[in-house]
Amino acid sequence: MSEIKKIGILTSGGDCSGLNVAISGVVKAATLKGWTVYGIHNGTEGLTETPLSYEVLTLQNFSDTPWAKTAGSYLGSLNKGIKADQLDAVADRFGQGVRQLGLDAVIVLGGDGSMNVLKYYCTRAGIKMIGIPKTIDNDTPLTDFSIGFETACQVCMDAVDSINWTARSHHRAMIIEMMGRDAGHLALHAALAGGADVCLIPEIPYTLDGIIAKLEAVKATGRTHAVIVVSEGIKTEKGEVLSAAKNLVGEKVHGGIGDYLTALLNENYKGFQIRCTRLGHIQRSGHPVFADRMMASVFAAKAVELLDEGKTNVMVGLKQGEITAFSLEDVVAAGTKGVDVKNDYIKAAKLLGMYIGEL
Repeated sequence: MSEIKKIGILTSGGDCSGLNVAISGVVKAATLKGWTVYGIHNGTEGLTETPLSYEVLTLQNFSDTPWAKTAGSYLGSLNKGIKADQLDAVADRFGQGVRQLGLDAVIVLGGDGSMNVLKYYCTRAGIKMIGIPKTIDNDTPLTDFSIGFETACQVCMDAVDSINWTARSHHRAMIIEMMGRDAGHLALHAALAGGADVCLIPEIPYTLDGIIAKLEAVKATGRTHAVIVVSEGIKTEKGEVLSAAKNLVGEKVHGGIGDYLTALLNENYKGFQIRCTRLGHIQRSGHPVFADRMMASVFAAKAVELLDEGKTNVMVGLKQGEITAFSLEDVVAAGTKGVDVKNDYIKAAKLLGMYIGEL
């Protein structure tokens, strides 16, 4: 058994549904072991800014409000990146914050980027760390699924359903731009479940002619509308990144490919009038669905169990139906998990007649 008495918990990166289930689950499991849980506000900022920003979490925090039904993060999150030349300085402030609170371990809810950065911080601070994967993109490596993905799929599928009705009413081809900077899991799953005609993801190149050919095939059946789903991270036919926008640390911010394709198709194809809808941050919302609530609860319990066993530098995950733990070194080394272009979802899309790109 471990000698842990105080742990911190924080959410890092973009928010998603299911975070509050995981936070409350950690509090419940840790409280039963007699540990004190410090909720760190706004990601790492709660431990690196002066004064520190945190609160001691108890069962009371989650007993009078149905947090399991809410999106977002009770603690607030941080998703602005950090410049490489500032990494050590922030890591040192993080360590100071950890020591000031007397924390024995930190549980981090984050994606692949957060796991990488927080592993460095915690190693430098000499503190145990357990990761819990969460992301609507489902691109955290090694684990089959991350918290937030299933709910985001539901939101996006509902959007495909809704857009389909207005597309039918106006006899248009509607483009829906979804999140997915480097990986197309969200767009692919939503397009399949929603019955889209075209789905474009970062992992597979496409051609304008390929899209037009599919729209022509739709019209040949007598149908007068179509739905096109695109990931925000896809490039132009020439392989160029469309957006020139950057965030606070100089990283490129994706978005706008839907409008780009809308203009291009309207210019080169007259069979349908094309319109675009960009879902944006609504994809991070929505009441957590069953799968995310269940996974968040089980991941939270597993994280506390691992700490109690003295484990550190591991990430909880789901592999072939079993809850397990992966070395953070292996998680970081694996990098972003993209869509396997030979997987059964891609095969199904092709067999169902969807244009998925040039394979």
